[in-house]
Amino acid sequence: ALPEKKMIFKGLTVNKEDMNKLMLTPLIHYPLPGGSALITFEEAKVAQRIIEMREHTVELSCGDLEELDQCRVRVQAVPMDILLPSALEIRLTQSSRSILVSDLPKLNISKEALLDKLELFLSKTKNGGSEVESREFLEDSHQVVLTFTQAGVAEQLIERGHTQVPIGKGKYKVK
Repeated sequence: ALPEKKMIFKGLTVNKEDMNKLMLTPLIHYPLPGGSALITFEEAKVAQRIIEMREHTVELSCGDLEELDQCRVRVQAVPMDILLPSALEIRLTQSSRSILVSDLPKLNISKEALLDKLELFLSKTKNGGSEVESREFLEDSHQVVLTFTQAGVAEQLIERGHTQVPIGKGKYKVK
């Protein structure tokens, strides 16, 4: 079972069949020839006007007014075809040493104290764990990644699913 992570996908679906398709908004990282810049506009008609004008003089901010001619650059605007992915393939591999701990309680203790409690509890073999090699608190999802020194520990804990962890004076069920 994969850990649960709440996500919001925004997109327009026209057909009922498209409801389960992931929609991506591309952030374009595109290789450009040296001395070039890729500029995108919110409105296509603005880009079209700039391309139609073809040659432009761009004034750069320079110190002295005497050097004004050295502060101008002549540039050409040309359209560019950008290849965007039409499909996305995601492969998941399950680690034999790392787990994602979710459903953490919201307590009035520091993140460091929470990490200490989880590490202490899951480093014991009687609780199904082993020595913890590293730990990381994921701020965006309020989850923790624990990596054990021994391989195979993660699968056993994942198979178990939920575990009661003592934190402070209470016991909390974490996934």
